[in-house]
Amino acid sequence: MKFMAAVHSDVGIFKKQNQDSLCLKIADTPSGQVAFLVVCDGMGGLKKGELASATIIRTMSEWFENSLPKIIESGYENEKVKTDWENIIKEQNEIINEYGENNHLQLGTTLTALLVVGNNLLIVQVGDSRVYKLSDTIEQVTEDQTVVQRDIKLGLITPEEGKKDPRQNVLLQCIGASSVVVPEFTEGKVSVGDEYLLCSDGFRHKITDNEIYGLLASNLMTNEAIMKKSLVDLVELNKERKEKDNITAMLLKVI
Repeated sequence: MKFMAAVHSDVGIFKKQNQDSLCLKIADTPSGQVAFLVVCDGMGGLKKGELASATIIRTMSEWFENSLPKIIESGYENEKVKTDWENIIKEQNEIINEYGENNHLQLGTTLTALLVVGNNLLIVQVGDSRVYKLSDTIEQVTEDQTVVQRDIKLGLITPEEGKKDPRQNVLLQCIGASSVVVPEFTEGKVSVGDEYLLCSDGFRHKITDNEIYGLLASNLMTNEAIMKKSLVDLVELNKERKEKDNITAMLLKVI
């Protein structure tokens, strides 16, 4: 597989600090190119959310550089990666929790990561940063780990009620602020032409899936400059509609 990719992150119109952090790595290996994308949406006081999200990004980036090559060399399997990621999440949750307790702070971060090796896809999620797949349609691949999404699944509220619910941003778990974190994994296969969008929640509050697809449809994304401009246009649309959160989006296309 080969890839094209673009990213865009914006502090937004309200916050003074961008607490979103991201990582994009595409590397050549004996088995072809591999792609690794991570989005983390930090929370806490000024700079503290950024500390939490940046810490996870650094740790995941180091894993990609140091551990993934060994996994590929020994015969790639998603299960090997899942074990590594679970260990990283558990360890970092304890470290950030301890830091917060020692400094009388509460801080944490979401984590959404996507890895493509060969035609194997692996996604891990903690929190409510999302992955969408764009092919002939747009499909939300991940499920938000929020109080509102839980209540929708239980039939306590409707999806339309959920969009107006003041608890939209209340997470069921996040790294650094939960005693125990249980990551959710999604596995699959990729095909040429598939696109994957990773985004923090600030990217999708004020725009619709149809608007996202209208600008990011796979047939329109013919080069990385167009991909970048389309992400910028969607971020600016969010800002025009008074989105107050930080806004981050990453787009990967399989070519």
